Amino acid sequence: MASARVRIPDFKRFKLLIFWSAIILAFAVFLEQTIMAQSNLRNYLRSLRWTPLPVGVGLALIAFQQYRHTRKREAAKLGQLQPCDCLAEEWEVAAYKLLPLRSFSRAWGWVNGIELPEWSRKSVLGFYVRAFGCNMAEAEVEDLNRYACLSDLFRRSLKEGIRPVDLSAEVVSPADGTVLSFGTVDCGSLDQIKGVTYPLRKFLGPNCWTKGGPMIVDSKTDDGCFHRSCLNDSNNMLYHCVIYLAPGDYHRFHSSADWQVHFRRHFPGELLSVNPSIAAWVRDLFILNERVAYVGRWKHGFFSMTAVGATNVGSVKVYFDDELKTNLNKWQKDNFFDKHFKGKSIDLSRGGNFGEFNLGSTIVLVFEAPKDTKLCVEAGQKVKVGQALFRIINSYVGKASSEINHPGPQR
Repeated sequence: MASARVRIPDFKRFKLLIFWSAIILAFAVFLEQTIMAQSNLRNYLRSLRWTPLPVGVGLALIAFQQYRHTRKREAAKLGQLQPCDCLAEEWEVAAYKLLPLRSFSRAWGWVNGIELPEWSRKSVLGFYVRAFGCNMAEAEVEDLNRYACLSDLFRRSLKEGIRPVDLSAEVVSPADGTVLSFGTVDCGSLDQIKGVTYPLRKFLGPNCWTKGGPMIVDSKTDDGCFHRSCLNDSNNMLYHCVIYLAPGDYHRFHSSADWQVHFRRHFPGELLSVNPSIAAWVRDLFILNERVAYVGRWKHGFFSMTAVGATNVGSVKVYFDDELKTNLNKWQKDNFFDKHFKGKSIDLSRGGNFGEFNLGSTIVLVFEAPKDTKLCVEAGQKVKVGQALFRIINSYVGKASSEINHPGPQR
């Protein structure tokens, strides 16, 4: 008689459930440590910051609304609804924002940094690798025993030459990820995801780069005309591209082009999820979230590269900007902070090191280029660091690919 076959569960189907369970567990551990650190229970209770919405209720609400949104999105695909009909209502976004996502992110960061006993590394880190499909064959260090904690695995470097830069393209992918949207900037709006837009003026803030002087906030600036203020040449257009880094992707990001960074603008904000399903549900998601925009110039004019934070990705590190501090306990709402690299503009080259996320998030490129610039990607396409995003006609006339040498992304 044949023995019954034991069926092993497919963990990949439940990876989001497992992921959020781990976050809740981490927060519980973090809270327990906080309580133990208090010498007096009364002082602890006084120090609590209560939110109007309990965490469990908030998570249940998100799950329900996400289910409803999924049903609407399927109807939109069948032509029964418009994409805008699938967006969350203001009260739904307000309820989502009541969740202590910053506390979650700090707790998750604390868990990430815990040094694991060597005997447990292969099982703990291996579970993450399998659940999110990390390609360790590309990593400079393949042996999981050599990663002291989960954070080290997130920020792993790749083998030299594994991501060659396509120099037939003047703008290449800054990260491994999925293209959410791309194209030209029309009427001052960018595509967050197909069918969902947000204003460029609110995303980048007031334009102080064209004059190079101190920032002047002009509340009368029209969203529809803002993109024209970024152009240095009337024969050019403004282009954009949004790349989403999933938890299993390579978490470092690189320069997309040869350009100079003149200043940084840091927007403290929320840490909502930037998963594509949330990006299609929450209007102005990239404006609500914490983000760091680096603005400068390249040979065709304006160039910017923005790292957008997300849940559990509050920490954004940029290698040439040690002063940058993200996911702080206290921050001023509806404000931003500029840093000018006066007299020492940062020179970057395609594929050069730029920064890293602690888990995965989003990179938004906005730049000026000639009107005949060719787009090389499609929405939903997976891309790798150094892969062509935009080509400018006649940029490399007469040069074969074998004549173009580039070392690839620095590790």
